[in-house]
Amino acid sequence: MTSKQPIGLLDSGFGGLTVASEVLRQLPQEDIIYVGDNLRCPYGSRQPSEVKRYLFQIMDVLAEQDVKMIIIACNTATAAGLDEARTRYSIPVLGVISPGSRAAISATQTERIGVIGTDVTITSDSYRREIHRINPRLYVVNQACPPFVQLVEEDRTDTEEAHQIVARFLNPLQDEQIDTLILGCTHYPLLAPVIGEVMGDKIKLISSAEETAREASTILQVKHLLNDDNPVPQHRFLTTGDPDYFRKVGSRWLKREIEVTGITLLP
Repeated sequence: MTSKQPIGLLDSGFGGLTVASEVLRQLPQEDIIYVGDNLRCPYGSRQPSEVKRYLFQIMDVLAEQDVKMIIIACNTATAAGLDEARTRYSIPVLGVISPGSRAAISATQTERIGVIGTDVTITSDSYRREIHRINPRLYVVNQACPPFVQLVEEDRTDTEEAHQIVARFLNPLQDEQIDTLILGCTHYPLLAPVIGEVMGDKIKLISSAEETAREASTILQVKHLLNDDNPVPQHRFLTTGDPDYFRKVGSRWLKREIEVTGITLLP
């Protein structure tokens, strides 16, 4: 491997752009290739075996593009297949659950942490297990919020309907006395203004994006794969969905114009 190879990122749709944005900020000279599986989004209500199959299809696409690292910028896919992915591919593979857990542990003052995510992520109990691996004293409460992904994918985050749905699903957490809430799906930071309004300004919202990008930077530096001589980095975006829609929404969320190519994966 060489430092000139790109970093690969993948997600079920738009959510992983929250991680991609942080990678672009922290590693501005890196080339990246991002794959959004918008056609089959959301992953959160699918069987873990199905999610894992989709994950490896996309990772194969990225491996064919000769990437030097793959970031699974999707909590559901991380929960379903990270461990196996690390045995299938010879390059570094990062997930988002461990970085998000570490960030929450650092942020909490009351030692009471909430986790919201898709059905697959919450059922896997991945965040609680990772947090307790580091600090078993902490109280962790999970809450599945399956409609949140669709609100993001359909670009309905700034609506009264979104506020009502968010309030209904977060209601069980109101009496848990948490001071920290992990946004355990990379789509959820795109709903952060609504989530913050519902939960109140005393609750710290934790996205794994910043910590994941920091971990990627550290790994690349240790392996001498950090690209620090690339004046015109290339950023490629691929989607299984509608490229024009992805370009419109993705450009707004990334605050930069992007070009998007459509791809087809096996059913």
